[in-house]
Amino acid sequence: MITTSNITLSFGRRVLFKDVSIKFTPGNCYGLIGANGSGKSTFLKILSGEIEPSQGEVVVDKKLRLAVLRQDHFAFDDCRVIDTVIMGHKKLHEVLKEREILYAKEEMTEADGMRSSELEMLVADMNGWEAESDAAVLLSGLGINDSLHDKLMRELDGGQKVRILLAQALFGNPDILLLDEPTNHLDIESISWLEEFLSRFENTVIVVSHDRHFLNTVCTHIADIDYTKIQIYLGNYDFWYQSSQLALNQKKNENKKKEARIAELEEFIRRFSANASKARQATSRKKLLTKINLEELPASSRKFPYVAFRPDRACGNNILHIENLEKTIDGVQALRKFNLTMNDGDKIALIGNNSTAKSTLLQIAGGDRTPDAGTLTWGTTIKTAYFPKENSHFFTRDESIVDWLSQYCENEETTTVRGALGRMLFSGDEALKKLTVLSGGERVRCLLAKMMLSGANALVLDEPTNHLDLESITALNTGLIEFPGVILFTSHDHEFVSSIANRIVEFTYQGVIDRRLPFDEYITDPQVMKLRDSLYQGHDRINL
Repeated sequence: MITTSNITLSFGRRVLFKDVSIKFTPGNCYGLIGANGSGKSTFLKILSGEIEPSQGEVVVDKKLRLAVLRQDHFAFDDCRVIDTVIMGHKKLHEVLKEREILYAKEEMTEADGMRSSELEMLVADMNGWEAESDAAVLLSGLGINDSLHDKLMRELDGGQKVRILLAQALFGNPDILLLDEPTNHLDIESISWLEEFLSRFENTVIVVSHDRHFLNTVCTHIADIDYTKIQIYLGNYDFWYQSSQLALNQKKNENKKKEARIAELEEFIRRFSANASKARQATSRKKLLTKINLEELPASSRKFPYVAFRPDRACGNNILHIENLEKTIDGVQALRKFNLTMNDGDKIALIGNNSTAKSTLLQIAGGDRTPDAGTLTWGTTIKTAYFPKENSHFFTRDESIVDWLSQYCENEETTTVRGALGRMLFSGDEALKKLTVLSGGERVRCLLAKMMLSGANALVLDEPTNHLDLESITALNTGLIEFPGVILFTSHDHEFVSSIANRIVEFTYQGVIDRRLPFDEYITDPQVMKLRDSLYQGHDRINL
């Protein structure tokens, strides 16, 4: 068990946590949620001992082993992949290393012999004989091919390193497991494997994730950061959301009833306090008035934007035709003779482990790149709006958000621009913030406001959920479900894809799969599964 006692953390005048006292018990998985900037990752660092709180303490039994998903992708560059995983159990790794050095000696002293016996007992106690095979099972489950296990970490790409560091955290059955965004860079099978692993895990898990499907699958409890407090709720994310909204609405309704009663009493007192025959009744109502207390509803850090894309016209029949499209980037062929016809009503999710191919197609569709060969033609009735994954070039000028967005508003009315920004949580002085100081999530909301003003009937989006908190993801999700036009998009968010897409296009190493199926049906369809097995043979599986 891990407990916190009166944890407070502040930076200057800003208070992240105040007097947080909670318990995380074995056998449970806690989803740590909250708005961007609420302190989710910071709280994990307090629990792990990486950050000291301003006051209060974290209590962990010294006998318990705590494991953390590390974020430093370069810390193990000189280590073998398999060794990096075993390092997740620090004591076992140290014992194995000492044992290796001892047995490498040409001659052993009597003391060496006694120490070797001690080490053998320690290895047996910690199940060290199975260390490499256990590590290999974790790596395979997370999509790291056997051929990579003996390579140095520096030889692998960023996505592979993240998965190896996740295997490191899971290794050796830790008593307490702290995971910060563990599904990043994982493929469909790896996420399913991790969900199954955590569902069977008998110890304590505390996880931060923006993946609603993942939170719903693995979490037994939700730890909600809001109002500088952390409140624990029983159930998964959807249950927390429904129950918390219900509780909030009940409090608001109770306050409305009390406000109406207060107004009624005040009106009676105003009318009859000077009336001798009614004076006693007026006095009685004054006493009643003092007993009515409105429940204080503190300002929440959790805010929901309003996302709605309204096209100026319907799409028509001729929407998008792609024929023999080819593009090479930095000597690598991203697209080769790619063909696609988009129909009215299509909401196409691009999936696959070739992120370059997906982004390149979206860049060409959005007008940011030109193909080397082939054609990509939008219909004459189509107006597109494009959300690029790399968007920093939009925010280099020294101007305010409202001035920046005004250039994309055809009627140039300040009220229209202000309205769009307000819906994306940039009200009042927030709309005057300079572009250069915006966070990743704020930039995304600015680009979504720009798209909302476009009147486009075809949306092209490359990883739009990156940098967004759960509230903004939910709002965007709803907006795209309700959008009456066509969508071509990619995302790593399972719930996002499964609730929006009605057609899946998957890029594999040896071809493209195109099926008019919702995502959850696509990944369980027997014919698709068989085809995917043949196309991915000998390669890492897909990333969403």
